[in-house]
Amino acid sequence: MDLRKLKTLIDLVSESNVSELEITEAEGKVRIVKSEGVVHQYVAAPVQAAPMMAAPVAAAAATPVAAPAVAEGHVVKSPMVGTFYRASSPGAKAFVDVGSQVKEGDTICIVEAMKILNEIEADKTGTIVRVLGENGQAVEYGQPLFVIE
Repeated sequence: MDLRKLKTLIDLVSESNVSELEITEAEGKVRIVKSEGVVHQYVAAPVQAAPMMAAPVAAAAATPVAAPAVAEGHVVKSPMVGTFYRASSPGAKAFVDVGSQVKEGDTICIVEAMKILNEIEADKTGTIVRVLGENGQAVEYGQPLFVIE
């Protein structure tokens, strides 16, 4: 692996909220782990793999996002890092709005991660009282998306 590329990856990990990055290429495997502000690098021997494979890297925001004040009720949180969408396609009607009645298992939004659209389902029956995610916004793991009462 090119030394400049390796330095760039180390800088990326140290300056972001990414805690671990692993990349496997034909020349070998590199694993960069950040713990308590210190970046550790592990380089493995060459791997016998045909195509180049890379671990996904989530671009993290430079400033930490403050958790919004959440109303009382059951909070539906994002199960993964990705992009939040309220509808199945641009211009389509949102899956749910404030006041919508949902049953456990109903699709309430989509979180796109690595070009895969993951339908997020209501994990409780009730009424949507707040929509906390913005359409097209990046969401973190565990970020509140909806409040159901």
